[in-house]
Amino acid sequence: MTTTIRTAITDADYEAWRAVRIAVLPYERCPTLAELRELDRPGRLVVLAEVGGEVVGSGMADRSGDGEREALMPRVHPDFRRRGVGTALLRVLAEHAVAQGYDMAGASVDDEESRLFAERFGFKEANREVEQVRQIGDEPWPAPPTEYTILSVAERPELWAAAYHQVALPTFPDMDHPSALKVSADEWEKEWINDPAAMFVAVAGDQAIGVAGLMLDSDRPERAEVAYTAVRREWRGKSVAATLKRTSMAWAADHGITEIYTWTQRGNDAMRRLNEHLGFTYGITSISLRASLPLSFD
Repeated sequence: MTTTIRTAITDADYEAWRAVRIAVLPYERCPTLAELRELDRPGRLVVLAEVGGEVVGSGMADRSGDGEREALMPRVHPDFRRRGVGTALLRVLAEHAVAQGYDMAGASVDDEESRLFAERFGFKEANREVEQVRQIGDEPWPAPPTEYTILSVAERPELWAAAYHQVALPTFPDMDHPSALKVSADEWEKEWINDPAAMFVAVAGDQAIGVAGLMLDSDRPERAEVAYTAVRREWRGKSVAATLKRTSMAWAADHGITEIYTWTQRGNDAMRRLNEHLGFTYGITSISLRASLPLSFD
């Protein structure tokens, strides 16, 4: 049967998109309907794949975090693979990327079948991330530090904007990316926090010096993703990141969360070692891929 690709428009469309995403990546937090709506912006394409009127796949094309390529995210429900649905989705997303003026595409895969599919169209490995997982039990709150204070964004909402300028912008270049992330203040407010009570900022005097916390998952409230964790260079080596993470783990325990997870890039050995020290174990590996545009579908 013919695969039809159409743009997601209604709330029902977006919920169908979410259903596919959750079926394909059950171990990753999926944006809520409200978050997807809030993240709509010019140039972003959100589509559904249908066969016989049934939604069997979904996709998104959006600019990458560094703005240098278009991120292509075709997803096919496990029950409908090997029927050409993924190719149909990828073609539409890649054509959209070219129309947006991009000459490079990015994608990520977490399994061998998806990697082989991507390689058929010229994608090659560019980086790897490893999942690190921590079971949450009886987590003690860390002793209050003496050189700085840990506050939740719920207690001091203005700290999140301050952290963007004082922590995020100085530390983005330290991430293991070929180019530094380009995150606007608006994106920081909308995409990098979803519950102020679960996000923590380390403050010394009138300066934010570090951030860490959790991104909560309304579909699986017992799990949470570790949010952006960073400490200003001059404060590293003083257990700021560990104290922030222990604070978020204690918060998780008090709020019924039984598992947290994070993705740590290849090259970020310091964060991997910190997570190991805090009791995280290793899960799956995600491979970041790149390909020149336009893609060949011959």
